[in-house]
Amino acid sequence: MIETEFTPLASALGGALIGLASVLLMWLRGNILGATGILVGFLQPGSSTDWSWRAAILAGMLTGPLIYLAATGSFPAIEVPVSTLSMIVGGLIVGVGVTYGSGCTSGHGICGNARLSPRSIVATLTFMAGTAVMVFVTRHIFGM
Repeated sequence: MIETEFTPLASALGGALIGLASVLLMWLRGNILGATGILVGFLQPGSSTDWSWRAAILAGMLTGPLIYLAATGSFPAIEVPVSTLSMIVGGLIVGVGVTYGSGCTSGHGICGNARLSPRSIVATLTFMAGTAVMVFVTRHIFGM
């Protein structure tokens, strides 16, 4: 069985940084910090200024581990407790959900809920319930 680690300080710091980034992006550009929307807009840009801020955010996401390395002297520990096939299937399921839900967990769960968007509240409740069901099924029914 997968064991999770309780990290309240690191989790609170990470949450605060994501919240700060969300507020700054909305304040400075009027855009919502939704990771999937940022990636799609990067791959299919509407304009050069639209592409540049998306490229900067994606570069920050990709260089995060390097900043962690510089600060601590080692890369963050990453353990993937499922098979590659499970990750591919999960990624496809998430992709379908993002398409039908018109946004991802960061866009709806962080920015949409902060704006009290009814659509985002329903989307967040739906993906949280779906996650709870999938964790229960994979851990307790399939024993993974």
